[in-house]
Amino acid sequence: MKISASAISLNVDDPVASASFVKEHFGFVEEMADDGFVSLSRDDAGFNLIYLRTGLPSFKPEHMRGHTADGLLIAFVVDDIDGEYARLRGEGVAITTPIQTEPWGERFFQVTDPNGVVLQLVQWMT
Repeated sequence: MKISASAISLNVDDPVASASFVKEHFGFVEEMADDGFVSLSRDDAGFNLIYLRTGLPSFKPEHMRGHTADGLLIAFVVDDIDGEYARLRGEGVAITTPIQTEPWGERFFQVTDPNGVVLQLVQWMT
């Protein structure tokens, strides 16, 4: 098997709100959009981030159609966690989990998009 691309697809109530958040604060760009659907990318992310409006009739598998992206988080590894923390605070983004360092060397903080999707920024400390 050869994987040529990757994507994360999330059911949310308002795809445009989540897409606007990651475009404004995380530098994603819109690749395509339609009613209830927005696909975004970044050259350095390694995957497309797709938001689907919850309940779309075309969503498969059907038994998951009404589910939302609750209970998951998207993590981005960055080079300057303290700089990103300051930048996002300066942009007025509410911090969900303040910056902290775990004993195993993971320094991170979390923010939450308008649909409740948690985005975590991480830097591995040596």
